[in-house]
Amino acid sequence: MATWQCVKQCGACCQLDPTERPDLDTYLDPDELALYLSMVGDDGWCIHYNAQSRECSIYDDRPRFCRVQADVFEDLFGVSPDELNDFAIECCHEHIEGIYGDRSLEMLRFNHAVGI
Repeated sequence: MATWQCVKQCGACCQLDPTERPDLDTYLDPDELALYLSMVGDDGWCIHYNAQSRECSIYDDRPRFCRVQADVFEDLFGVSPDELNDFAIECCHEHIEGIYGDRSLEMLRFNHAVGI
């Protein structure tokens, strides 16, 4: 069985372009939406994403909406804790494919890490 995990130096979820996520206001409250939008750089990437190291510079203090945790996903998206694993894997697949491609090194690394 595949088990979700974050793969270091991927960063696909750090591509925050709001035009790619038009429903942000349906799951983020006004303060979270303002914070989200303030984090979007001119290139659509999070201003806290270091493109050279491919890591988040505020990882330990990242906002709630950047955390893949059962309580967060249940609150924001209505995903029950028992559905989180499959939902998170699907989300990562969509983001990685959209940013890097379905045959990218990032996709291969993710699939290997989660056991696909």
